[in-house]
Amino acid sequence: MAIYYKFDVIAALKDAGYNTNRLRKEKLLSEGVLQSLRENKAISLANIDRICELLNCQPGDILGYTKKED
Repeated sequence: MAIYYKFDVIAALKDAGYNTNRLRKEKLLSEGVLQSLRENKAISLANIDRICELLNCQPGDILGYTKKED
C-alpha cells in the first residue's frame, strides 16, 4: 500500500479520551473501522473525516504517501 498511517490512530484516539468502547458505544467508529486501523488497512474518507474531527487535525496529519516501487 502506498498510503499509510503516520501513527497509531487508535492510540491517538485513546490519548484524546476516546477508547474503543466509547467509540463503539457512541457510534463514532464501527468495530470494522477499528479493525481496519489495527491491520493498517484503508478506511473510507467519511471515517478519515470523523477521525480528523475527533483529533482536531487534517488528513495529511494522519496519512502519508510513498511511491510504490515497480
